[in-house]
Amino acid sequence: MKKLFTLVALLAMVLGANAQKWEKVYSIDYTTLQNFPFYVMGYVPEFSNGCMTDFGSAYRYATQEALDGTGDDKWKDGESSTGSVMAGKTEYQKVTGAGPYWHQYFIADNITTKIDGKYKVIAKVKATNACTVKINMGWGWGDGQQASANVDIPGDADFQTVEWQYEGIGGSSCNLVAQPGTCAETIEWESLEVYEWQKETQRPKVWLEDIENGDASKTWEELGLADVKFNDQENNFKVCAWSKERMVNTNADGGWDPFPAGIEADPADPSNKVFVCHGQAAITEGDAAAWDNQFWIQSKHAWKSGTTLKIKFRYKASKEVTCQTQIHKQNPSDYLHYQAIGDMSFTESWQTFEKDVTIADAMNGGWSVAFNLNSSDKDAIDFYFDDLSWQYLKLDEGYFVSGVNVTVNPDYDNLDNAIQFEAEVDDKGKATGNLVATVGEKGNAATYVDQIMISTTRGDDQAFKGATLKPAGKIKNDADAWQEYVASSNAKLDLPGLGVWKVYLDLEYTSIAFEMLEGKEYKEEPVDIVTNAEVITINGVEREDLKDSWDANKQELTVREEADNNTAEDSHGVGGEGHNGEAWDNQFFIVANRTLAKGEKTILAFKYKADKEAKTTTQCHVAPGEYKHYAAIGDVTFTEEWQEFKQEFDVPTEADGMKSIAFNMAEIKDACVYELKDFQWYLVDEEQNAQNKTYENLIWGEGGANFFIKVGAGSNPVAAGITEVVNKNKKSSNVMYNLAGQRVSNGFKGIVIKDGKKMVNK
Repeated sequence: MKKLFTLVALLAMVLGANAQKWEKVYSIDYTTLQNFPFYVMGYVPEFSNGCMTDFGSAYRYATQEALDGTGDDKWKDGESSTGSVMAGKTEYQKVTGAGPYWHQYFIADNITTKIDGKYKVIAKVKATNACTVKINMGWGWGDGQQASANVDIPGDADFQTVEWQYEGIGGSSCNLVAQPGTCAETIEWESLEVYEWQKETQRPKVWLEDIENGDASKTWEELGLADVKFNDQENNFKVCAWSKERMVNTNADGGWDPFPAGIEADPADPSNKVFVCHGQAAITEGDAAAWDNQFWIQSKHAWKSGTTLKIKFRYKASKEVTCQTQIHKQNPSDYLHYQAIGDMSFTESWQTFEKDVTIADAMNGGWSVAFNLNSSDKDAIDFYFDDLSWQYLKLDEGYFVSGVNVTVNPDYDNLDNAIQFEAEVDDKGKATGNLVATVGEKGNAATYVDQIMISTTRGDDQAFKGATLKPAGKIKNDADAWQEYVASSNAKLDLPGLGVWKVYLDLEYTSIAFEMLEGKEYKEEPVDIVTNAEVITINGVEREDLKDSWDANKQELTVREEADNNTAEDSHGVGGEGHNGEAWDNQFFIVANRTLAKGEKTILAFKYKADKEAKTTTQCHVAPGEYKHYAAIGDVTFTEEWQEFKQEFDVPTEADGMKSIAFNMAEIKDACVYELKDFQWYLVDEEQNAQNKTYENLIWGEGGANFFIKVGAGSNPVAAGITEVVNKNKKSSNVMYNLAGQRVSNGFKGIVIKDGKKMVNK
């Protein structure tokens, strides 16, 4: 089958005057389902009376294996099973007896969303008695990656329509998670729909094709591409279909590399040529077998965050099978992100896949979609693809700025008309090398702004918001106050005044400066530096011998030895018995009130001691436990006497977006009691700091909201002061599972479940 277009610009219809409306983007009818279709988070809604039913906090759900194991889901005193329920192909026991149990569960997943989008959810639902349920719309599992709504569920014999909304969504694919907590009411769900608020476009949108020869009409030899290598970055994007087949095109390391996919006649229609991967039987142990055989659809460009792609292709296989998909970089097999276009269900008949995909932050820089052909089946299977099409919006490239007065109208309604930066010239007409743009008109107060967005693209709201820039520190009204800028999604920059603003960009040094030309500057008053006198105690438990570690910089395995003040024992068998310890098995976290940008200068101070000498290393995290970068405030060595720590901490480039500093308190093997108190964390300003003032404290002056603790391998960070029961004899399991409940290898990348906890394996 031939495509109807090749490298032809498609002009979309311009939306009419009534285009601002709610448009349905997702729906699910629970009455058509036989069992729970989503990832299980400790609770399995049952399908009873033709709907999805939450039987309340009197129950929890766990597999028989988990109940008989040693993890958090094991049998508790007084518990028994009242029966079983299926979720997918997995059987869960319905457990009661030790409740009430705090519970949560998915009610929707894989909702296509837009950055900074506004969404309305309409559900048909009822409960035995009226209750309020917190429902999160999430685009990730980290700090600040969910929007929340408290939804009132009516107590009624008949299903009622309930509606609620979310704004400021930060991702391109979202889920909905209901958190009834310890609510004892039975809640029944009949259906759910999600609507997106869409506005009139400012100009027609032109779509361009990003794949050549996607219909397999010519052989690679005829195209002169037969000998292109997968890692030839000057040419590999010219090949739109790549294949990897076990033990074909082997390399010096004993593995096998991608090669241009086969072009053959369709077995069902010899007159039509298609792309084919003759998958060989997978033999690799565990989930790593998924990529023994792979297929890639490769575009010609890297994709920026916020970019919307129209993806379309036909596909089939020699047997029914389900495959996972990933985003890869320019070189096929160079993994970037686990989330792509979802799981693909192949059949023996041709199907057509067609979907608009918005590139999330984590996909930024991706070039291709990888199909892991042995995700669910290790058999030798033939996979066929045809009519490959990737379209992208034709956008303006450069530097653009748009502004608003947040008090009057905080919405950026006209990004298509964002102002383009131009080359700056001095008084003599000579170019300075900088770019400049002015937002607002002198003499016209109605055009004054106090917030702006700066982007490297224009012509589509999602693309604009996904490719924004932000300064590393606080904005000042000073044309000479240059500071570095970084790429950031949906960055809205608050200006220190309302008026006409001139923005300067130095591309060579990636620096930015701001100057108010007219208007009223906001007066920022310094505040006293606060000292949080909370005393934090971490009862660090004894850990096991350290595992060997992979040094990413040296690209080699480093043998870890215990410190001199412990029993020295080399940990030469990775993962072996007795070699399961990590330096972060015990941890303390100090958490800022907001995320920090690359280059921000802060001062951290506290007092500290321990019941023995103990060195701790420090790291940068986002939320506690969400690792960001290995370098923070350096090593901190505790002694039996109180010491004072005070250090200027500049946020490293690699830690842009961090929020927490982690102390690894299992660098020594022994159990150890650590104490910290009198915390200060504030922004650097020499003049103000000398007067015990700052323009921002990064922690509160009282309470424990800024402090988290983790004690023992396999445990999760908890707020300081919350006791977590730790079994000191418990060994952390190295076994991991993907979101489908399948066991995966240690090399698997993406969201995994380990010791019953969800985490990101990098």
